[in-house]
Order: sequence, then C-alpha cells, then structure tokens
Amino acid sequence: QVLAAIDRLLAEAGSDKSHILQAIVWLADMADFDAMNAVWDGWVDRQNTPVRACGQSLLADPGYRVEIIVTAALA
Repeated sequence: QVLAAIDRLLAEAGSDKSHILQAIVWLADMADFDAMNAVWDGWVDRQNTPVRACGQSLLADPGYRVEIIVTAALA
C-alpha cells in the first residue's frame, strides 16, 4: 500500500519512481526487513536505484508496519 501511495504522489507531482533520489524506510520491527526488502526490490526502478536507509522506529500509527520518506526530482 505504501509503495502504491508513493507511485500516486509522485505522479501527482509530475514525477515517477525512476526519479527517486533517496528513500528512508522506517520499520516498526526490523524482523520485517527481509520481507520489506523483497517487496522493495520488486518495485524499485533497477536502472535508477535510489540511495536508501532503513531503521526501526515507533511509527505514527500503531497499525503501521512501515513508513517511507522519499525525495525525488521532477521528471
């Protein structure tokens, strides 16, 4: 869901995932890292892989498993 939201927000801004410069991934539990990484690898533009950091944090909503901060250039 979060990656679909990123796609939608980038499109609204006139960009897309090939223009992502940086992503910061926050997980509620680092035990989810491998699963998140598999989904990320299937979604990210392999020709334009952004710099990424990942850490564990108390997220804004207890129901959230992941939050992602993305910085992208305009297309």
